[in-house]
Amino acid sequence: MDVDPSPGTSTGDLMALSHTGLPKIDENNSLDSKSPKERILELLDVLESHVEKLRKEAAQLEEDRDHLLSSLDSVRNTDLIIELADNDRDDVCRYAERIMSRCLTVEVKILTQRDKMQEEALHQVNHLIDGLVMCVKSDPENAKAKCISFMNACSSSLVHGVTDKKFESALLGCTLDDQKRVKKRLQGLLHYFDKLNVTSIQ
Repeated sequence: MDVDPSPGTSTGDLMALSHTGLPKIDENNSLDSKSPKERILELLDVLESHVEKLRKEAAQLEEDRDHLLSSLDSVRNTDLIIELADNDRDDVCRYAERIMSRCLTVEVKILTQRDKMQEEALHQVNHLIDGLVMCVKSDPENAKAKCISFMNACSSSLVHGVTDKKFESALLGCTLDDQKRVKKRLQGLLHYFDKLNVTSIQ
């Protein structure tokens, strides 16, 4: 739950706002009847909500950046590029490269806390997906079918086909944040297969 304390609320009576707009303990408030521990815990509750909001906004920024890079890559590989004259093609490609380089200067990193078992589960999931990616060029039909079976493990309902039980077991051992990222990665792979017009083997 997002909490934004203000001087007009009960929380604001025991907290002041810092120059950043974040709450802090008002040590000059002699009217507060709560103990120091209660005041500190209440402040920590509010700050925790701000931290969670920050993580959510950072995750959205990370997703926006990936979408921008994907869109730029699509522009660079569009068939329309081939139809351009050499000089025009060079101009367009240089422009796209400049925008992509600029986008790559933005780095958003959200660390996920994991225990040893969750680390091992994520390693196993990534190993399975990497094996799928290695087969894309040599056997795209089977690779797409495998991708769908992985995707089914991430969903409450089947996309179609079967569910890879080994992948599902490893995925359930991951953190919720990692499960969401894995699902997005698989969705990106399926979108790539669709662009290639690959038909999966049932």
